[in-house]
Amino acid sequence: MSDLAIAGRIVLVVEDEFFVADSLKLYLEQEGAVVVGPVASVDAALELIGRAERLDAGIVDVNLQGKRVFPVADALAARGVPFIFITSYGPESIPKRFASVPNCPKPFRPDELVRLLFP
Repeated sequence: MSDLAIAGRIVLVVEDEFFVADSLKLYLEQEGAVVVGPVASVDAALELIGRAERLDAGIVDVNLQGKRVFPVADALAARGVPFIFITSYGPESIPKRFASVPNCPKPFRPDELVRLLFP
């Protein structure tokens, strides 16, 4: 994977599992991305989205501390920010309005996420 796909891109990471979030952040930064977050709650993610002048992409876990993340997905979609879901759940757990959003099952490789976000 070439770092040109994500170098300089601003990527929001929304994930509540510390080790997953940390390893994802490290990978993205090593590839040249600017990481916003990671954040582990719907409220924190919505706050960051509201404050961010620019977001190029989002990586969003479907379940954050027992809450579904779909308000975050709606906020990203409203801003026209492409994003992907990462989840242990099957595709049937994602509302139909997000049928076109890529879904990457856990466990995943970070480079797989980048290929989905920036084909």
